[in-house]
Formats: sequence, C-alpha cells, structure tokens
Amino acid sequence: MTQISTLTVLTYKNFLDKFWALSMMQFGHSYMKSVKGQSFYKLMGSGKEGFNPFPDWNVYAVLQVWDDKSYAGDFFEGHKLAQLYQSRASKMEVIYLEGIQAKGLWNGLNPFQSTVNAKDIQEQDQIAVITRASIKAKMLLKFWKYVPQSQAPLKKAEGLLYTKGFGELPFIEMATFSIWKNKESLHAYAYQSQEHIKAIQKTRQLDWYSEELFSRFRVQERKVLKG
Repeated sequence: MTQISTLTVLTYKNFLDKFWALSMMQFGHSYMKSVKGQSFYKLMGSGKEGFNPFPDWNVYAVLQVWDDKSYAGDFFEGHKLAQLYQSRASKMEVIYLEGIQAKGLWNGLNPFQSTVNAKDIQEQDQIAVITRASIKAKMLLKFWKYVPQSQAPLKKAEGLLYTKGFGELPFIEMATFSIWKNKESLHAYAYQSQEHIKAIQKTRQLDWYSEELFSRFRVQERKVLKG
C-alpha cells in the first residue's frame, strides 16, 4: 500500500448550504469514524482572499490522508459523507497528492509520508505545498498585522496556479495551500523572493508558532466531482 492524501475543496452558494457547511465543521466528525483506510483528516474553513483571517463562508476544505488510493476511491464513490458534500456543494474538487517531504508536526504528529523522491519530479509535474501553524496567543496581533506584508509577493509569483488559506480555528489554527506550475517556479519563489526570505527570518526571530508543519507534494490528479 502507498499513502496518498486528498484535499477536497467545496464551494457553496446559497445561505442554507453555507449554514450546513459551517455546521459540518462540528458534525462531520461523527461521519469520519466510519471511513476506512483513513489515517488522518481535518475539516477546515477558509479565509478571505489574501490570507485574511476573517472567514470566507463560501469555501470549505477536507484534508484526508489515506493508506492507499483505493480507500479514497471507495470514500468518494460511496460514503455517505462524500455524497452529502456532493449534494450540497455547488462545486466539489478533489486534489490527489503524493508526499515528497514533510517537516514538523500537526497536533503532535507528522501525518505525511514521503512516497515520491524529489529527484524523480519531472518538469511538467505540478507541486502542491501545505504549510500549517498554531499561533501563540501572545503573538496573534503581531502575526496578523504582518500577514499582508509577508503574503504580498505571492500576488506576483510566477507559476502560482492556486492559493488559499484554510484553517480549523479562525485566527489561531491556520494552514495555507498552494499549487505551483512546477518545482522551478516554487523554488524561485521560496529561495529568490527577498520578501519571502525576510518573512522566514522574521518567523524565526519572533518565534510566533507553538507548532508548525511544512509539506510538499506532487499533484497526481485533480478531479472535479461537481460544478
């Protein structure tokens, strides 16, 4: 068996469906107990454009880590929760992710295995990045005041195909997800953008996270199940 992760991005339009999606941040956990082959999951809301800490009530996400891709297929094809998501969302996209490297912890563990050697990444392979952090309470104000400045380079980053801020708890528990055209465009942003380098230095200097994780993936497949 080979581990694979999925990020399901769900978009809602009308008020009742948005309210239902918000309620599933709590009630969705009961459905997750019957999901086979799943080693880790997170139910997440999203922030407004530009990594704004205030919620985007239209978009939610489900991150799942699977023992094997076949379990993911079983879930999306027949599990009650997947069927509910598909019936209520106006758009449902599933992004399949193969782990390249992950450093750090998420709630005390690192859920992502490396299943792809970085040397085997091809020029045409899209790369996804998930960064996740718990912000120290005493650092919340400083952190969110700095976010607009630190994220500004992303707006002009060449090769960035998609980016969104997700989280389990507004203001405190946050994650960012991005997809890049290839590893070269990601490396150019990560290692050549002076603004990004300064942001990393400031993070280390101020030590504003109580826990953090940085992970890279190869995008294996993107499936639009609805919309």
